[in-house]
Amino acid sequence: MPTSRSAGKVLKGEAASNCAKTAGAILQPQPPPCENWVNRTDMIFDMSKRQATVAQIAEFDAIIDVRSPAEFLEDHVPGAQNCPVLSNEERIKVGTLYKQVSAFEAKKVGAVLVGRNISTMLETHFLDKPKNWRPLIMCWRGGQRSGAVSHVMREIGWEAHQLAGGYKAWRRHVIAELETLPEQFDFHVISGATGSGKSRLLEALARQGVQVLHLEALAEHKGSVLGGLPGQQQPSQKAFETRLYSALKALNPQHPVFVEAESRVIGKLRLPEKLIIALRRAHCVQMDVAFDARVAFLLTDYAYALQDVPWLLECLDKLRGLQSNDILSHWKTLVAQGDYRALVAALLAQHYDPLYQRSQSNHYTQHAAAELISLTTLLPPSLDVEAANMLANTRLKNKN
Repeated sequence: MPTSRSAGKVLKGEAASNCAKTAGAILQPQPPPCENWVNRTDMIFDMSKRQATVAQIAEFDAIIDVRSPAEFLEDHVPGAQNCPVLSNEERIKVGTLYKQVSAFEAKKVGAVLVGRNISTMLETHFLDKPKNWRPLIMCWRGGQRSGAVSHVMREIGWEAHQLAGGYKAWRRHVIAELETLPEQFDFHVISGATGSGKSRLLEALARQGVQVLHLEALAEHKGSVLGGLPGQQQPSQKAFETRLYSALKALNPQHPVFVEAESRVIGKLRLPEKLIIALRRAHCVQMDVAFDARVAFLLTDYAYALQDVPWLLECLDKLRGLQSNDILSHWKTLVAQGDYRALVAALLAQHYDPLYQRSQSNHYTQHAAAELISLTTLLPPSLDVEAANMLANTRLKNKN
């Protein structure tokens, strides 16, 4: 029988027995999330059954996500700690036995693995927790994985609860909130041709204490064909939406929110439709920056791309079909010659600027009446000065 050893102590007797018993149940059919609801309309749970709703997450001292690392990586509740009862490989092993051999064989192996992992989890992470510690345990749908861990923890003496519906309940909550949250805010969209420093202005506004929604930071991508960040993968679509939900929940609807103009897609990630609708009808602020200043800014902002020639050429190939073979060949010649200033100027004049002119007027209903910000340089402290001016103007409008 598996036991947990730490600091000379052994988890045994009834607690260890329960650990092994619950471990063997992880592959049994799981009830629908609503099975234990006391009132389905109000989604109120009987706390005596040690289940909690998504709305009660903040009431707990810790969120313990016992799904596999791969599941956790795809998306998770912000602040959750991953303590898997099955590793990625173990989950595949047990699942394969379940499908190819029998449920009985899968449960036997699963019981050994889960019992061992629960013991390791307790020994590694939780032996220092006081008796009044209140963890919330979650898995994929509030089934046997989280049930096993929460049961063992309650036998020890902690007031552990299980998230009813598990991650699936959290995911439904995020999707529902993203349907209604965007319409609550007074968005101010910062537009401008590529290289105008829109993200930098947004960051300068944030330093001034203005509310901002930095979509490119959330997506870990600059939004253009060269927008991927070196050595950095974008989050999954689900994780991006969780980040977006969390960012929106942190904002105050009573004050303006500045956001950069974006297309529907940032890298591989799609913006929620309700957010797109809210941004397309928002007040616009247009940055008009001198062409040479934009070229100089991009040479600095994308310096990492210009140092990785194979990656740069691969990105240029993505424009095949949008630009002629002759134009692409010319751009690649500029890369081979190391004439990056000429390359950036050509990309702006032949690709990005025409694309910007078509997209902004077609997509943003208030673009024609946009407040204009004209800059001849993007060097410090120009954007911080402009951000201070925008803050002062916003406060003045609010008083009036």
